[in-house]
Amino acid sequence: MELSNINKVFLTDEVETLALSKINLKINKGEYLSITGPSGCGKSTLLSLLGLLDTSSGGTYHLAGHDASDLTRDERAHIRNKEIGFIFQSFNLISDLTVAENVELPLSYRQDLSKNQIESLVRQSLLKVDMAHRSNHFPSQLSGGQQQRVAVARAIAGSPSLILADEPTGNLDSKNAKAVMTMLDQLHEEGATICMVTHDPRSADRAERVIEIYDGKIVSDQMSKKSSIHTPNQVSAIAV
Repeated sequence: MELSNINKVFLTDEVETLALSKINLKINKGEYLSITGPSGCGKSTLLSLLGLLDTSSGGTYHLAGHDASDLTRDERAHIRNKEIGFIFQSFNLISDLTVAENVELPLSYRQDLSKNQIESLVRQSLLKVDMAHRSNHFPSQLSGGQQQRVAVARAIAGSPSLILADEPTGNLDSKNAKAVMTMLDQLHEEGATICMVTHDPRSADRAERVIEIYDGKIVSDQMSKKSSIHTPNQVSAIAV
């Protein structure tokens, strides 16, 4: 992923708000980075652009060599569904679907998967987060930590190459937060590229690389305390 001179402007009641300004950022396959900064600084906006949930107001975004601005709405949806897993602070589970049905839902839009393959992927992902025994329960019957485990299962069921996590531990106690972060560590070890927005310094330092945003600009891009070896070709964002 490579962003060049990315700007994002929101228009509300004829007032322009500059959410991101001159963002230059390159993320290599297999990296694990965290995005930090105060509330309202543009962290979640940047994550939305990376995940093709939104488009920039200026600049270019290349994803796997393709210019995102050239992608049609259907192409963007296809990439999100097959290549990107999303984990949100608020879980975003559908209340009237069971745990298994929530995990299955994104896979049901995949034309390349049979019903048996989907069932197998759902089962495997729930086993990975230790929630297979709750597959027939509804979200209201689960604790917050259990709901986030299901959300992680939904994100990883299709074996995405990129996982975007927006404050994944924000609504969890310390025990469940640690469990979710351990899952992300394991997914990274298995080869996933992970971009995580977080306010928690302890969670941020679980990543290999920490990017700090302030007033819509990247002000710092450095290896985390976890990384004892500085690899020059892995740090290529330009602080403005």
